[in-house]
Amino acid sequence: MLYRFPSLRIVAAVCVAGSALAGAPAHAGVFDDNEARKAVLDLRTKSDNLTSQLSAAQRTILDQSNRLDQLNQQVATLRGQNEDLSNQVATLQKQQKDYYADLDARLKKFEPQQQTVDGMQGTVQPGETEAFNAASNQFRAGDFKSAAASFKTFVAKYPQSPYQPTAQYWLGNALYAERDYKGSTAIWQNLVKSYPTHPRAPEALLAIANNQIEQGQKAAAKKTLEQIISQYSGTETAQTAQSRMSQVK
Repeated sequence: MLYRFPSLRIVAAVCVAGSALAGAPAHAGVFDDNEARKAVLDLRTKSDNLTSQLSAAQRTILDQSNRLDQLNQQVATLRGQNEDLSNQVATLQKQQKDYYADLDARLKKFEPQQQTVDGMQGTVQPGETEAFNAASNQFRAGDFKSAAASFKTFVAKYPQSPYQPTAQYWLGNALYAERDYKGSTAIWQNLVKSYPTHPRAPEALLAIANNQIEQGQKAAAKKTLEQIISQYSGTETAQTAQSRMSQVK
């Protein structure tokens, strides 16, 4: 009996061992699923984190791009303002330069100036040039009476002027135009006496000779023409005087 049937303890032990062996594989499978799920969750968390970081980076780049555009606009605005200021400064500088040039010109009108007239150098007083030009314009306009009066006033007012011999020459011409032969001859004679080397001197002598010829004073005219040829030989006026000699023979 003892050897034919195993004891209940042995049977129970075998059953327990079998149950343990059967349960072992099932426990391992549950463990693998949990690990895989945990790994997936970790990856998902990391992916979400990376997505958040990427979105944040994109927002940062967009913000920086917008800020860069704003800075570019500010730079363009400042550049335009700088160009406007540069133009304003250039305009102001030109206006200032023109102002001082005009002021200097105005002041010079009230100061004596060194000037050369028909080869004669001298000091020109304020208003002197304007007075001479005014008389000359009257002569050019054919107003010989007014021109003669203006040149007379000029000659008396500016005795040291470099315009003096030229003014006397045209005064003589104005008097001649008014048929004042005696007065014109006297003026021209004074010019030749006072300024014998002036370019207008031989012209004044030739004008005197013409006066003398028109008045029938051939001897006096011949003497005047000879003076021109002798004293101003080689000049164009001397050549003219030589050709006029035939009129007094």
